[in-house]
Amino acid sequence: MFIMYEKFAEFIKDKKHICVIQAENPDGDSLGSALALEEALGEMGKEVSLYCPVDIPKYMRYFEGWSRVDIEFPYKAEGLIIVDTAAETLLSKLLDDAAIRNCLYTTPVFVIDHHETEADLQFPYEAIIEPMSSCCALLYKIFDEQKIKINAQCAENLLYGILSDTLGLTSQSTTAEDYRTAGALIDRGAQIAEMEERRRELMKKSARILDYKADLIKRVEYHLDGRLATVHIPFEEIQEFSDEYNPNVLILEELRLVEGVEVAVSVKTYPDGKLTGKIRATKPIAEQLAGYFGGGGHAYAAGFRTYDNYETALPEIINATMKLLDDEKAQA
Repeated sequence: MFIMYEKFAEFIKDKKHICVIQAENPDGDSLGSALALEEALGEMGKEVSLYCPVDIPKYMRYFEGWSRVDIEFPYKAEGLIIVDTAAETLLSKLLDDAAIRNCLYTTPVFVIDHHETEADLQFPYEAIIEPMSSCCALLYKIFDEQKIKINAQCAENLLYGILSDTLGLTSQSTTAEDYRTAGALIDRGAQIAEMEERRRELMKKSARILDYKADLIKRVEYHLDGRLATVHIPFEEIQEFSDEYNPNVLILEELRLVEGVEVAVSVKTYPDGKLTGKIRATKPIAEQLAGYFGGGGHAYAAGFRTYDNYETALPEIINATMKLLDDEKAQA
């Protein structure tokens, strides 16, 4: 494993300008990873560009430095680091752009990802893909083993990413090592109280968002005797509300708290026929369910993207969930 970590050090050694890339579904872990790499590589005297094909949502702007993430691709970068994904479907906006696609095939690429789903990238790349609770936890491990300096801001970014992907160190994927890492990052200068104050301020909801949440709750559908809960978010609602507050964030954790619900799925539909799904589960089947639709993630939290219509996809989601829940029960 340490040899793999050394490959990362070798990758960055001779590059003066590096671009860190997030997928088109940025979250706290991907943003924390990107900003942490910016700090670590900056300490080495390197020029670092941060790229994401979509704007960072407002509810994630409690991260110091979020505004440095650009939607303009830095074509002059000598190396590209992709964080928090090794799935081609989550990089479709890059691959659909001929100029960026060419860069991915002609510029050295390094992928850092913590998901268990097998990588399916077609362009050449090196990688560190190690199942862990978060990409930020993996980055801390790489930095620590390779003696890469972690300053206070880097520590804060890493800690925020870990807290984001582990629901504040409470999710099923959280390990004892995550607690040790969090303590080490606080020792290195991460100010968790200040971080949490900023996050809480940005997580406040307007009255209209609270009204919208009430509408979402009214539209929840239950299947399989209440074991599966689904909600559909059409494109017009994505346009109207997503910049202020992610509808998935509003509803998914609420669904997991409903008595009897073992799987919650939020589905967004887009005018080009694209359909995306977020899955949260109380049984370790989320990644397998996402896999039915070409997605992946973790045992209890996963996502997928496909091209279909909601009326066709919903019965498939129900049938796949039923099979997985029945299989899981039989194995218990």
